[in-house]
Amino acid sequence: MNEKEHFMKEALKEAKKAYDKLEIPVGAVIVKNGRVIARGHNVKEEKKDTTKHAEIIAIQKASKKLDNWRLKDCEMYVTLEPCSMCAGAIIQSRIKKVYIGAMDEKTGACGSVLNLFKDFKFNHNVEAETGILKDECEDLLKKFFIELRKMKKNME
Repeated sequence: MNEKEHFMKEALKEAKKAYDKLEIPVGAVIVKNGRVIARGHNVKEEKKDTTKHAEIIAIQKASKKLDNWRLKDCEMYVTLEPCSMCAGAIIQSRIKKVYIGAMDEKTGACGSVLNLFKDFKFNHNVEAETGILKDECEDLLKKFFIELRKMKKNME
């Protein structure tokens, strides 16, 4: 297993925590100098807060750990392509590079619906690499939504 896969597996562990809470299973880790410094997973439902995405939580934790809002020289591994809110936060936090598992054809803002990292001129450029453990990331999401549909159908 290479380094990218290793860190995406760590993000997948976070996504599974969200899954177990009946949250959309997205996980993120932030890495600096080859070490995970922050982790996050979706808790929107639990916290009843639109902003509680995995990426935002990981950014908040990394900023606290580094005592700096600038996450220079940090990389993020995230199981699902960030939305526009999260992509904006990634740009603002100065993260150097984002490694993405699955793409999000409905709300993705790093290449699917739009690309905030490339198509617009911001004060900071973020590199992105997609397809890291893509199948594992997609399978977890598909399984979650199949089970969620079954639960909703059983409640009717």
